[in-house]
Amino acid sequence: MRFADQLSLLVPQDTPHRETLIAHAATHLDLIVEANQHMNLTRIIDPREAVIKHILDSIIPWRLFTGVNHVLDAGTGPGFPGLPLALILPETRFTLTESTQKKARFVESVIDALELSNVEVLPDRAEDILRSRRADVITARALAPLNRALGFMGPALKAGSRALLYKGPDVAKEITEAGAEARKYHLQLKVVMRYDLPDALGSRTIVQAG
Repeated sequence: MRFADQLSLLVPQDTPHRETLIAHAATHLDLIVEANQHMNLTRIIDPREAVIKHILDSIIPWRLFTGVNHVLDAGTGPGFPGLPLALILPETRFTLTESTQKKARFVESVIDALELSNVEVLPDRAEDILRSRRADVITARALAPLNRALGFMGPALKAGSRALLYKGPDVAKEITEAGAEARKYHLQLKVVMRYDLPDALGSRTIVQAG
C-alpha cells in the first residue's frame, strides 16, 4: 500500500489542511525512500510504519503550535517534525536546522519540490542559529537528553522563547536530571501532552520548557 493510502487511513479527520498534508507528506516520504538508496536518512521505510512514526508522530501535537509566528526545529534530520507541521500550519514560519550538510541539502530539495513558502532550512547547528535568530517556539524530536538540550537552548529560552520537545514515555528522570540547567536559566519544565502511536509503535510525551 502506498504512502498516500496509509496517510488517508491514519491522519485524523480534524487535521488542518488534511488533503494537502496527505499529498505532500506522501511526496516527502517517496523522496526519502529514493534518497535512502545513497544516504542514510531513516531505517523506517515500511509505508504504514513510516507514516505513523514520521508523519503522525510529528503532527499529533499540532494544537500546541497554533498561533505561533515562528518555530525553529532543532536537528530536523530528514525534516521531522518541522515539515509535516509546516504543511498543516501554513501561517506559521518554520526554520529547520540540520548540521549534517547532506541532510540539509535533502530537506532543501523537499522544500523546493513541495513549493513551501513558509519553510527554510539552515545547514548549521541550532545553538549557533539561536545566537542570532529568535524563535517563538523551539522544537526537537529525538535530539538530546533534556539537560543537554537546555544547555544550548537555555539562553534563547531565558530571552523569551519556549521549547516544545518530543520525548519518550519515561521522561520523569530526564526532567529531574535537567533541574540544574532549568534553575540556571530560570525555566520551568512541565509535561503538556502524552499520546500513544497506533499499532503500539510507541508512547510520546511533549515537554514544555520556558
